[in-house]
Amino acid sequence: MHNEEGDVIYIGKSKNIKKRINQHFTNTNHKSKKIQSEVSIVTYEASGNELLALLKENEEIKKNKPKYNRALKKDIFSHALYKEKNKEGYLQLKIGKADPDKKNIITFTNLAQAKSSLEKIVEEFGLCEKLTGLHKTSGSCFNYSIKKCEGACVGLESAESYNQKVQKVIDKYSYENKNMLIIDRGREVDEKSVLLIEDGDFQGMGYFNLNFQVTNIEIIKNIITPMQNNRDTQHIIQSYLRKRKPLKILEF
Repeated sequence: MHNEEGDVIYIGKSKNIKKRINQHFTNTNHKSKKIQSEVSIVTYEASGNELLALLKENEEIKKNKPKYNRALKKDIFSHALYKEKNKEGYLQLKIGKADPDKKNIITFTNLAQAKSSLEKIVEEFGLCEKLTGLHKTSGSCFNYSIKKCEGACVGLESAESYNQKVQKVIDKYSYENKNMLIIDRGREVDEKSVLLIEDGDFQGMGYFNLNFQVTNIEIIKNIITPMQNNRDTQHIIQSYLRKRKPLKILEF
């Protein structure tokens, strides 16, 4: 949304732009009334799918700094999942406050989301509640008593065996040092979108026709529009991949 001078005053995304705009023009809350009094023109751009819309929204808000967008001006996550090795040699996954100086595996919007996600990871990979900090105890964790933990908490499962499970979590949820293409729906029926990640860094996104064969990475690079790689883009991509499945992921 732009004011009379053409300055961007608000940026948003929606599956139905017309419906979302109408909400802004009919809402009676303070923010909506302010927007209604200032907006002069509305422009939009099709993205094709939710992931691209999230990335585009994040980049445009940071670039334009619209006066009525509070969200996304700062980091959009508060907590992260980190790994550390204890004195017995076991890799521990632990939730902590987001720290720009520490390498993380996954980032989360808030602490509740972090705990919920870690509980699902423990369940999926058969990890130990004690070693992930979900169960504070000096003995075995609760999952060991119901045979969902193989006893890493009391030294019955070797560090080598347990650490292999932790590595599977890291391989699934982190794209650090990875080269990959994330392919999903495009803006039209006969179009696909592609995101490029090289050496763990998000490079940008582009679109290609269905007749186009995704075989040569150098050709793919030519259709990519460069975008910022930062902690927020990493969070958006990881969160999306954790919750939804794109059409295809190609590693190279």
